[in-house]
Amino acid sequence: MRIAHSLIRPLAWGAGLAVALLVTASHAQRPAAGARTPAPASTTPAAASTTPAAAAPAAAITRTPAAATRTSTSDRTVLVDRVVAIVNDEALTQYDINEQTRAVLVQMKAQKVTPPAPDVLEKQLLDRLITERVLMQYAKESGIRVDDTQVERTLSRIAQDNKMTPEEFRKAIEREGVTFSKYRDEIRNEMIIQRLREREVEGRVNVSDAEVELFLATLDAQSGGDVEYRIAHILVLVPEQATPEQVETRVRKVEEAMRQLRSGGDFGQIAATFSDAPDALQGGNLGWRAPARLPTMFVDPIRSLKPGQFSGVLRSASGFHIVKLIETRSRKDPTVVEQTRVRHILVKVNEVTSESDAKAKIERVKERIDLGAKFDEQAKLNSEDGSASKGGELGWISPGDTVPDFEAAMGRLKVGELSGPVRTNFGWHLIQVEERRTQDITTERQRDQARLALRQRKSDEMFQDWVRQQRDRTYVEIKLDER
Repeated sequence: MRIAHSLIRPLAWGAGLAVALLVTASHAQRPAAGARTPAPASTTPAAASTTPAAAAPAAAITRTPAAATRTSTSDRTVLVDRVVAIVNDEALTQYDINEQTRAVLVQMKAQKVTPPAPDVLEKQLLDRLITERVLMQYAKESGIRVDDTQVERTLSRIAQDNKMTPEEFRKAIEREGVTFSKYRDEIRNEMIIQRLREREVEGRVNVSDAEVELFLATLDAQSGGDVEYRIAHILVLVPEQATPEQVETRVRKVEEAMRQLRSGGDFGQIAATFSDAPDALQGGNLGWRAPARLPTMFVDPIRSLKPGQFSGVLRSASGFHIVKLIETRSRKDPTVVEQTRVRHILVKVNEVTSESDAKAKIERVKERIDLGAKFDEQAKLNSEDGSASKGGELGWISPGDTVPDFEAAMGRLKVGELSGPVRTNFGWHLIQVEERRTQDITTERQRDQARLALRQRKSDEMFQDWVRQQRDRTYVEIKLDER
């Protein structure tokens, strides 16, 4: 799965309607102080007070960075950093929030999004940092890790995507006020959380042929089924098993957001102020979505909107929503591409198999094939991909169907040629091109897009629920208001 990056990106991993798993380049995660311990569940997803700790860490810890309270002694200055939240037995500090705030404000300025009030922004960022810490603690306990080599490969790929050399990329990151070591840590965290998502959610997502057929038939039956929408949204979360008082508080919040919108307020600024979704600080922008990638409750309201208009308040199981239509476009352009029929052998790099062991294994497999062993037999014996039982056959591949490293290596091969070891974020591959053709794939692409859209929708919903469950099971104590 491709990891696409701008230089600095916001923290978000599927809460509300956000889809991409993105991590800011400003928050350096510190190791947990100890093992994760069971504790009362927190049912409030936003930054709010929770059940007090039985034995909380000290409210302040000694620390080197600035952005802390200054205490003088006779011969030295000690910088003290307040603890603003406790996640299990791990502390989040004011310094963490200050660093996050600084980077987010730089990004919002670049995107011309007016930031919310400082106290609102602080609480939103604290909530996101708590969620990140919950996921990182879970990943650590689960044995999920990413080694330095994998991180460096990902950084190189991001630099290439931005058409920069590694040194140019490093300087660009540092010009944004972020040390490259922190950026590297955040990329590692993003990769870990993506692996967590793949393990806990992706394997349980299935889309049947019948669901694809029904989806396509529904699109054909619906007026405007060939249209995609670029939208933004505001989400006000309502906790599971919320009390009437909690619901009333959320109702007042979404009504105030709607009042400001109807008074001509900027949607992006209001989203940044009121939305509980991780994309709030990007003005609630959800990007381009086909109808199938939208909750059913959004489709009809969006169809009735003109670009620039927003919906009324919509209610779902997760809370209250307001949706804005930014623009539309057609999805029915014919698609004619050069396809490649290809097969491969994959040796994965993971917690069990190291980088060097995986590469050594794929090199031994190549030697056997060079000496006359049959590719399909070696694939059945050695490949760790679902295609192994078919001798490594991937069938006809269109541009964009595979990750960039695989596609680039495949494109350099002649028909019948066997590649050397090829590294992607999945592991080490051997690739062999069997045939090429030019093909009109309009119908096939529509089916693939339908399947992808349905799978993405299911995955987003499942991951959102899973993250909420982990958050609710985690002991969280908020100290932000203890001034």
